[in-house]
Amino acid sequence: MNRGMRHVALVVFGCFGLLFVQLNRIQVFQAEELRAHPENTRTVQRDFERPRGRIVTADGVVVAESQEVEGSFDRLRTYPEGDLYAHSAGWFSFNLGADGVERAWNDQLAGRTPGLQLSGIAGVLDDRAEVGDVVLHLDHDLQAAARDALGDRAGAVVLMDPNDGAIKALWGYPSFDPNELAGFSGTEVNEAYTALLETTGNPLRAPAHREVYFPGSTFKVVTAAAALESGRVTLDEPIFDVVTGYTPRFTDRELTNFGGRPCGGPLIDLLRQSCNAGFAEIGAEIVGADGLVITAERFGFNDIPPIDLPGAVASVMPTDFGIELEPPTDELPAGVVSDVPRLAQASIGQNDVSATPLQMALVAAAVANDGEVPVPRVVDRVLDARGRSVESTNRRVWRRAVAPDVAEQLRTAMVATVADGTGRVLVRDGFEVGAKTGTAQLGTDPARSHAWIIAFSGPVGGSAEWVVAVFVEGLDGSGDATGGGVAGPIAAAMLDAAAAS
Repeated sequence: MNRGMRHVALVVFGCFGLLFVQLNRIQVFQAEELRAHPENTRTVQRDFERPRGRIVTADGVVVAESQEVEGSFDRLRTYPEGDLYAHSAGWFSFNLGADGVERAWNDQLAGRTPGLQLSGIAGVLDDRAEVGDVVLHLDHDLQAAARDALGDRAGAVVLMDPNDGAIKALWGYPSFDPNELAGFSGTEVNEAYTALLETTGNPLRAPAHREVYFPGSTFKVVTAAAALESGRVTLDEPIFDVVTGYTPRFTDRELTNFGGRPCGGPLIDLLRQSCNAGFAEIGAEIVGADGLVITAERFGFNDIPPIDLPGAVASVMPTDFGIELEPPTDELPAGVVSDVPRLAQASIGQNDVSATPLQMALVAAAVANDGEVPVPRVVDRVLDARGRSVESTNRRVWRRAVAPDVAEQLRTAMVATVADGTGRVLVRDGFEVGAKTGTAQLGTDPARSHAWIIAFSGPVGGSAEWVVAVFVEGLDGSGDATGGGVAGPIAAAMLDAAAAS
């Protein structure tokens, strides 16, 4: 073989080798990623004609079921509760694929898991389709209470058990009717989907876990945690000056308190009053960039929460606050972060900090649960055709945010915020309630803001049984559109409903 032919042969063999490597990478290493991709409808199309299990709430309300029909297909997926569970149960569509529980738990609903197949072999004489019914942690009364309390305001409500991460209500407005996406007419389904995409607020977006927003002063719980973890701050010391604002180094722009009101004192008072100046000083001069970033990431920022629904996004804590200079320069001393003004803003939940309502519920859960952040769970268990449990989701800890003693101090401060601070709307006889309100200002022309509140509640002398996060988006005005004034009553309604359940 001459030299030219050898070169051609080597190129051909090399191409075959690359093709072999790429084929195996796709079929083996990327198989699960491609199967779960939102635009991959092959799995849904494969299972569309098969029997399919129901999705039901913890209290037995049917959320999704298949009905026998006449036409192109034998079965039609229907959603009896309309928009109430659209962002959790999702949809199952021949055209569009699936979303929510319908997608994440498709194998269980279709009876394709080993446990369900084994159950089917054991019960072959029953003449039943061996599919799985997925039972949610969501409680129908609490889900409806979330919808009623939020009303027609854009936003989200998350109600969770802080001890095991079981989500009892997950609601976002605007929502949509998944029945419109489950029909057989491709033209009608595509038109409905396009109309939803073009609707103001995009009802498909699931704001509770798929969108991030400025968390405002609710983030001060994270900054307070970083301060306590540093060992340089306690609930009672140091005493911060009573001022109307704080001017970070390297800028002459003052970061003012809400409404220009003066505030100060020890950390417990800073949290109770939601004092911008004090928390900006803590972040910029005591905790520092590294301390704030590390603490935020321990709570779950910069990572996607492991909720059992597709499409969840990571909350964001910026990490690029400048370089700590060593040795010093003529302009900056050694060890100083150059972007102090931005760090000060981040310390009060502004600038580039952003969070999902789910993430802020997990912050409250960590405070209520001795510093542990639970894995959030929408699904409780899977039942076979005879009602036997073949799969369950158990309590798991996602990460440890703070030490137990720090969590206890944060609980004390948040209880003080309810007793005599911005969270007074949540005072409840017989219950110990802790909270942190937040008002994230979006601009002044025109004045708009997000309203937030996170809270935990439990019987006096006992452990917290509930955490709630409420987010109301883009309210007009800034004076009365506060977390305590707008989000607070919604959280109060949820805690009352939970106590009565």
